[in-house]
Amino acid sequence: ISLLLNPYDEIPEFLKSTTETNCCCNTTVLVLYELCWQVVQGNLKLDLVVSVLRDMMELRDDMQSVLADVFCILDLETSSLEEKNKRDHYTQLVGACLCFVPEAILKERLDPETLESLGLIKQAHQFNQKIVKIKTKLFYKQQKFNLLREENEGYAKLITELGQDLSGNITSNLVLESIKSLIGCFNLDPNRVLDIILEVYESRSDQDEFFLSLIKSYMCEPITLCHILGFKFKFYQEPNEETPKSLYHIAAALLHHNLIELEDLYVHLMPLDATIIEEHKREISEAKQIARKLVMVVLPSEKSEDKEKEKEKEEEKNEKPPDNQKLGLLEALLRIGDWHHAQIIMNQMPSFYASSHKAIALALCQLVHLTVEPLYRRAGVPKGARSCKMQLLMNKRAPQPAESFEDLRRDTFSMLCYLGPHLSHDPILFAKIVRLGKAFMKEVKKKNNNNNWKNETYSGHPLLVKVKAQTVDRAKYIMKRLTKENVKQSGRQIGKLSHSNPTILFDYMLSQIQWYDNLIVPVVDSLKFLTSLNYDVLAYCIIEALANPEKEKMKHDDTTISSWLQSLASLCGAVFRKYPIELAGLLQYVTNQLKAGKSFDLLIMKEVVQKMAGIEITDEMTSEQLEAMTGGEQLKAEGGYFGQIRNTKKSSQRLKDALLDHELALPLCLLMAQQRNGVVFLEGGEKHLKLVGHLYDQCHDTLVQFGGFLASNLSTEDYIKRVPSIDVLCNQFHTPHDAAFFLSRPMYAHQILSKYDEMKKADKGSRQQQKAQKYVSACEQVMASVHEAVVSLHPARVWDDIRPQFYSTFWSLTMYDLAVPQAAYDREVNKLKAQIKAIEENPEIPLNKKKKEKERCTALQEKLQEEEKKQAEHVQRVLHRLKLEKDNWLLAKSTKNETITKFLQLCLFPRCIFSSIDAVYCARFVELVHQQKTPNFCTLLCYDRVFSAIIYTVASCTENESHRYGRFLCCMLETVTRWHSDRVIYEKECVNYPGFLTIFRATGIEGGNKVDQLDYENFRHVVHKWHYMLTKASVHCLETGDYTHIRNILIVLTKILPCYPKVLNLGQALECRVHKICLEEKDKRPDLYALAMGYSGRLKSQKVHMVPENEFHHKDQPARSTTPASQQNGPGSTSKPATGTSKSEEGASDDGDRGKDKSQGTANPVNKANSATAKVTTSNGNGALNSAKGVKERDDKEKSVKEKKEKKEKTPGSTPETKAENRREKQREERAGKEERVAREGKEKTPKADREKAKPEEKNSKDDKTKAGNGDPTELTRERDAVKEHKNKEKVDRNAATGSLKSPNPRLESAESERDHKRRKLDCHSSPSHSSTVKVSMA
Repeated sequence: ISLLLNPYDEIPEFLKSTTETNCCCNTTVLVLYELCWQVVQGNLKLDLVVSVLRDMMELRDDMQSVLADVFCILDLETSSLEEKNKRDHYTQLVGACLCFVPEAILKERLDPETLESLGLIKQAHQFNQKIVKIKTKLFYKQQKFNLLREENEGYAKLITELGQDLSGNITSNLVLESIKSLIGCFNLDPNRVLDIILEVYESRSDQDEFFLSLIKSYMCEPITLCHILGFKFKFYQEPNEETPKSLYHIAAALLHHNLIELEDLYVHLMPLDATIIEEHKREISEAKQIARKLVMVVLPSEKSEDKEKEKEKEEEKNEKPPDNQKLGLLEALLRIGDWHHAQIIMNQMPSFYASSHKAIALALCQLVHLTVEPLYRRAGVPKGARSCKMQLLMNKRAPQPAESFEDLRRDTFSMLCYLGPHLSHDPILFAKIVRLGKAFMKEVKKKNNNNNWKNETYSGHPLLVKVKAQTVDRAKYIMKRLTKENVKQSGRQIGKLSHSNPTILFDYMLSQIQWYDNLIVPVVDSLKFLTSLNYDVLAYCIIEALANPEKEKMKHDDTTISSWLQSLASLCGAVFRKYPIELAGLLQYVTNQLKAGKSFDLLIMKEVVQKMAGIEITDEMTSEQLEAMTGGEQLKAEGGYFGQIRNTKKSSQRLKDALLDHELALPLCLLMAQQRNGVVFLEGGEKHLKLVGHLYDQCHDTLVQFGGFLASNLSTEDYIKRVPSIDVLCNQFHTPHDAAFFLSRPMYAHQILSKYDEMKKADKGSRQQQKAQKYVSACEQVMASVHEAVVSLHPARVWDDIRPQFYSTFWSLTMYDLAVPQAAYDREVNKLKAQIKAIEENPEIPLNKKKKEKERCTALQEKLQEEEKKQAEHVQRVLHRLKLEKDNWLLAKSTKNETITKFLQLCLFPRCIFSSIDAVYCARFVELVHQQKTPNFCTLLCYDRVFSAIIYTVASCTENESHRYGRFLCCMLETVTRWHSDRVIYEKECVNYPGFLTIFRATGIEGGNKVDQLDYENFRHVVHKWHYMLTKASVHCLETGDYTHIRNILIVLTKILPCYPKVLNLGQALECRVHKICLEEKDKRPDLYALAMGYSGRLKSQKVHMVPENEFHHKDQPARSTTPASQQNGPGSTSKPATGTSKSEEGASDDGDRGKDKSQGTANPVNKANSATAKVTTSNGNGALNSAKGVKERDDKEKSVKEKKEKKEKTPGSTPETKAENRREKQREERAGKEERVAREGKEKTPKADREKAKPEEKNSKDDKTKAGNGDPTELTRERDAVKEHKNKEKVDRNAATGSLKSPNPRLESAESERDHKRRKLDCHSSPSHSSTVKVSMA
């Protein structure tokens, strides 16, 4: 009792001391009894006593038995007590001690009722019955012996004979003779003798050779031997019996030596095949149920119920069922190397059922070890590795070891297939197989497909079903807690989990990323702990997720690409850039998709190139970025992209190597170029036009991005070797011309520079002028073959107007060749200087780091300056070359109008929508051709056709093309605005230039006469007319109601906002229409509403820069002059600005609608050249300039018509009869005048008399309005007549336009609404210079 007063930690010390001093065992028992009794009484805490008892178990070896005796005594004492709580205390104490007291000891000592309350047995009643049966069997059951005829002495001698030492000269034949003598002498039963032979063999299983030969000599019939073995197996089929391994061994040996048949023995083995199949199905269903529970939300009450059920199942499992004799025999067969019979048994069972048992799996692994050993020694052992050699089987009937990879097909592959995922039981064998696979791939140069691993394996094995569920559960746990802050810890967990089940983990991670794109960054950062194999598996899982046929790649509205595809594409770019993952699979997947006519997955290619190479493609560049993109590579990297491109050297090299190694560089380019033009037909179908346009843009942008990557990363030799000539690209591969030149352009630049460097090295002491001449000769040598090749790209009539040299020059040059972006270079250099200054002034930066940063900035600064100098020299050489070539660019075989038409169609329009830099290039090239004073090039006509033909061009553009086209128009307008802003600039850059000649038939004239040039004031009229045409085209597109028209024109208007509108009334008209769009589209089409609201806000901010019309150009119209010179050379006359303007350009002086229809019918950037253009246009480009005589006759005729009209208009006739008579007379006069003009002018497209007649009419209408107000009926009559006349003119113009460059869109022609007819009132006025007309018609 005094001992119990000691602290608990002193009790073990006390017992230890008593043990060391050999004190009586009763002391220990007494202490244990007192401790336990105090717990029963409730005086001591249970957990403290349990901890003390646990510590005491180490004091003596028999302490568990002693404690069990104490429990037995207390069991008897507490069972007789009336206090129930003491009995409960006792039960709790024993239950708490189960962790260190074996259950077997307690079952021996405690009563069955106590064992039942503790849960050690199921029912006390059944336990008692079982004890009775066992005791009866042990003590009362009598063994039977046949003692009537057989003598025990004979069996004793038989056992002695078989059990003797066999190491001497004793053979089976000698022993067999002795056995025969014993049988005869003692009258022994031969079957019982055979049974005893088998028993002795079983006990001496190492003597296989002796006993097998003995049995073979002794045996009478195989079926008898099978029956005896069957009886032996049947003896061990009781519930708690275990078949000895020796019996399995002798059965396997007999089968292996064909002494018995497997079919005869198999029927004696348990369990039945049906039972095995049911067990397998039950295991799979239980595994699936466990997996289902892991992903289900379980309530607490349901959890407790599930725990109880699981406990019951575990108790049932504790009752050991009879062992599986078929599996035991299978293991024995594998141990001795009998693969033939083992394979037969495994085929009788469900797949992988046998190998799911560890003993079978290990035996099969051992057999595989022995089979692959020779081949592994030859080809699989890594250098420097040490491993012990395995002892091969001496059995000649075992599978033959593999000496070559071909021998693996014989048995090894089938063994591995039966083994399946249970190869994991032997990591050494797993490593051997992996090394052999690596050696096989090196030797055979072939790669395997492992689709079964991911999609089939985990569904066919109960164990793997559970593992899959556990892996998913763990992956959920990690992904829920993954953030940017704990990337390192989560990454380690992901690395550990992916080592065993990567496909399951990556599948779940990818599914989460497809839903939540904000996980991309932390997931990518957490993948740094993966192995190389895991990275390959990740790439495979990504490709499989991309190719999932069950997922739609479009959103439900069918207008945009699904967000899951965009998320996976972003992940691809980030993962492949950061980690060394094999790219070939992903690149081949994109190539195969393009071959199948699907371009959705180009989004992946776009992201991969952008992230790995740092090449961005966007049309939202600022002007500064665009300027930087016209410089060298260093300037592009520093100032041309939105983000600083750093550390892409290694990743871009990996991407380049993957493309070159697998020969995918050129095929991808060609497939993208072909897919771009076919996307409307191959993928259009029933898809929304918005989506089709997006796919087209994606295909085009990826082509530009990918081509830029190849040009900047491939060496000159690699690029030239892979890109074929331009005629092969276009004629054989059917590559569009713009894409073909885009791919070939870097090749030409490389070849020219190489040739130029060769010439410089040959003559080192040459001067600057000689260097320029060498550059020109290098260009001629390289481009000569190109000039010949491009001839086959177009019909022969094309080359009647423009020469192949001009065509090739236009398509082969870039902005890098035309101008040096000095401002961009200076800007970036100043940034670096400021950065150096900031580094010096920052005291927190360490000195060594400060030094490195300064050196880096200084090196970049020097590179930029060197690059600028190099580009400046290059531009000088190019300009010198162009100056020498310009005289041979354009021929004089046909009119300048046709020359401009072909230039626009074949050169300008296709390239201006190719990329943002090409848009700027096109505008600057037109300006350069003008500045070079190129013969036969009419600058005025070129600009007029560009600004007057935007409706169909805008309608045919995609969204991104609209951005580029708007940028092109903005650059063109910048030039025009600069000339318009100052007379000095205009006279310096335009006067005396052949591009501003108004006699279009003139050839070879540098500047022309003074009277042939367009003067400054008339040029201002022309610019106003262009602004007016842009306004009318914009209003038309905005009022069509078509999504594409409205979206594209709003994009174009936003791009040209710095230069247009400049006239106040035109800006107000646009503002009114855009405001209407905002109201109409607010709830219908949000994207159009956003565009319109954005443009509207920016347009309002530009109002302060707009000017009234009379400030934009001289609006007054003085009296008409009759000077012959002014009649012959309209631009030189100031008497009629609009008329004079019309003589300066091809069809540019038509009224508003006339200019629209003609320009739309004659210029289009998409369609190919149409020979009918020459038939529609006049022979010299403008019939109004044929001769002074024709002009005078026409003027006289118009004057007489005007006088008649003035008389009629002044006559006060407001009655309906008078108005009808006036209208009929007017129509007759128009028809007569029209017939006369047609007869006189032949094929002239635009009658001038109508324009001359419209002037005095409008003037008179203004006078009448001043006198009589707006309600004059003659004004209304005249307006209706003009509308009618306008409709007739539209019909003629439409018919004529069918032979032009692009036929009008049928939908635009047919869908004419009443609102369109009302809007056309604007067109009936002859001059766009009247602001009041514009306001009325556009309000």
